[in-house]
Amino acid sequence: MEIIQLLVSGIAQGCVYGLIALGFVLIYKATEIVNFAQGDLMMMGAFVAVTLIGGFGLPYWLGFLGAIALMAVFGYLLDVIALRPVIGQPQFAIIILTISLGFVLRSVAGGVWGAEPLTFQTPFSGKVIEAGGVILAQDNLAIIVGTLVLCVVLFFFFKHTRLGVAMQAASQNQLAAYYMGIPVKVVFSLIWAISAGVAAAAGLLLAPTSMVDTMMGFMGIKAFAAAVIGGFGSLPGALLGGLIIGISEQFAGVYLPAGFKETVAYLIMLGVLTIRPQGLFAQIQRKKV
Repeated sequence: MEIIQLLVSGIAQGCVYGLIALGFVLIYKATEIVNFAQGDLMMMGAFVAVTLIGGFGLPYWLGFLGAIALMAVFGYLLDVIALRPVIGQPQFAIIILTISLGFVLRSVAGGVWGAEPLTFQTPFSGKVIEAGGVILAQDNLAIIVGTLVLCVVLFFFFKHTRLGVAMQAASQNQLAAYYMGIPVKVVFSLIWAISAGVAAAAGLLLAPTSMVDTMMGFMGIKAFAAAVIGGFGSLPGALLGGLIIGISEQFAGVYLPAGFKETVAYLIMLGVLTIRPQGLFAQIQRKKV
């Protein structure tokens, strides 16, 4: 029974890592930028939800959708104002910019919401489901179900909508997409919007199981490891990498000596990079620009 509970908790934690890792991969596939502020976008999304649900008293689901929408707008503007002007500069400069953005977002969050951890009530808070002697927290099940729903929505968006297909085309061949009349710059900004919205969803799903504070954005480091493990150009790989880390952490915390839980993600990443540098699920592709 303990194994099942650890497995469910690990899958729930891995879903959060996977959603953040999805944001890494979406932006990288389109622009070849590694956004090290991705975890901090998740943190901002959680704080926005605290304001909408806990501060303004909006119903949970309305606040959930509102926080995602606001963070999507923020992601779009972030690309237009901060990232687009530095396109074409050395990669090192862009990486430093995204790291700096993370510091700025944490400072802004601390100034607006304070240093004390916050939380908000959800329809799942404090509730459990008992099945066959196994007690499962509804918060964890909500994370898993929410991740599945979000992945299905993203799949149909990218496969069956004109905008989704245009985004895929722009990420594969920018010049050809431009000649086909696709507004590449706008598409890239929309990808940043989607990435920020997905990060906000991760923060909203995580918030009931973890207090909302300015340090929760550091989960982005483990999410980066998940993206590397899965293969940095693979969307399914990002999710699977997150699940591998989440499950491994839960079992390491119980069956391995103290300290391994916090380092197991990086040990797995080092092992994968040694054996299969492109990641477990990546397909080697040549990208035309």
